[in-house]
Amino acid sequence: MNKKLKYSHNFPAIRGIQAGREYYTSMCPLKLVTKLFLFDDEEIRADVRAQRILNEKRIPEIARYIIENPKDYIFSAITVSVNGELEFESVQDNEDIGVLHISMDAEFLINDGQHRRAAIELALKEEPDLADEAISLVIFPDSGLKRSQQMFTDLNKYSIRPSKSINVLYDHRDESSLVAKNIMNNVPIFMNLTEKEKSSISNRSSKIFTLSGIHSATIKLLKGLDEQSVEDKTNIAVNYWKEISKYIPEWQKVSEGKLNPKDLRSEYITGHTLALSALGTLGNYLLKNHKKTWKDKIKKIKTLDWSRNNSKLWEGRALSSGRLSKKNVNVILTSNQIKKHLSLKLTDNDLKYENDFQKGKK
Repeated sequence: MNKKLKYSHNFPAIRGIQAGREYYTSMCPLKLVTKLFLFDDEEIRADVRAQRILNEKRIPEIARYIIENPKDYIFSAITVSVNGELEFESVQDNEDIGVLHISMDAEFLINDGQHRRAAIELALKEEPDLADEAISLVIFPDSGLKRSQQMFTDLNKYSIRPSKSINVLYDHRDESSLVAKNIMNNVPIFMNLTEKEKSSISNRSSKIFTLSGIHSATIKLLKGLDEQSVEDKTNIAVNYWKEISKYIPEWQKVSEGKLNPKDLRSEYITGHTLALSALGTLGNYLLKNHKKTWKDKIKKIKTLDWSRNNSKLWEGRALSSGRLSKKNVNVILTSNQIKKHLSLKLTDNDLKYENDFQKGKK
């Protein structure tokens, strides 16, 4: 048994070996996270820091996540390096379970989790009752700046952000995600033709939509509408997408097996998220300005030429040098073209983008 340090922080811990080095896992009350663990000062040069500077915009978002979900928020472990003396005291029946004693004058450096730490500090100011809840720690003895920098790189190098589609699919809290999934499951054209996991579609895929595309297009569709409940938003969106899909011949041909999804994507604007977003933008305008007659007004969409070969119509709007672009400006300009085809009035915002587009053509 190791001799205890005279003055120390004491963590119940499990000892392990990784890459030939000892490390420890433990738990820490949230109220101590902000007191014990430091992050590098952003004024220090990057080459002598062991991590990136804090992105201040992320902190309130994470704190709000904790506060708004007190019964089911979840955090991964904070990884820290300890620069100072430490001793591990094992229990008698298991040498790898015990108490980690860390000298009170030791410094703790966060290798991964500095935004979580800052968000916890912010959340505790609003919800002090969270103070006794805990977060898991992974603790490494500090081997110097180079090792800490390498740890930061290694911890982040192989982390892969999940696709937006799978984030929407697995999110059972966010209202816009719930609405998007309801739409996918209730609009016939989306039911069997939506890619649920990926946010892009491969050439060989039999799908023509992505769940993330439906999600972003529906956010545009419902923006600024009065309906509050998920059910009401779902009903409006399902109704709109069901109706609009009747007048997109290429979608119907794919559904009926008369057009290959690959050919749709290569030959038509309607095979891409850009068109879906533009139609969502159109729907938002119609629901705000033609609430009772919008179904009649969209029928003429059936005669719109969505062919990518129609460069006169789509170049500079949906296309940039023949390639699809889904930037916001392209969504608006594509929506403008649909509105023109339907003899609808352009809004002041539409006209701003339209005038810039026309000037660029000269």
